[in-house]
Amino acid sequence: MQVQALLDLVKGTLLDSKGRDVHVLDVQKLTDITDFMVIVSGTSNVHIRSMTEKLVEAMYKQHLRPMGVEGTDPGDWVLIDCGDVVVHLMRPQTRDFYSLEKLWYSGKASDVLNV
Repeated sequence: MQVQALLDLVKGTLLDSKGRDVHVLDVQKLTDITDFMVIVSGTSNVHIRSMTEKLVEAMYKQHLRPMGVEGTDPGDWVLIDCGDVVVHLMRPQTRDFYSLEKLWYSGKASDVLNV
């Protein structure tokens, strides 16, 4: 699957699952571990686990398997490694504390694609 199609699948699934404040960061020039990071907030640990399950299920329907899923218990911050796309599902408090957008933002407005 092309990276853009994977991004569209991830964004669409997260938005359908009522994910909040979805940001896509283009980190291709900053790291070799992935091309894009998607960061989304959930309203609770249960909401984050539900979004995780729905995203993994949507990937399976497209014959894709995540390389790894970490943090489902307790669910404050779940990371789904999809290869070219890494998804961070976080509670707002956790997201504020770790400030991944600031950490990975290279200073160009085009790096952050608000959804």
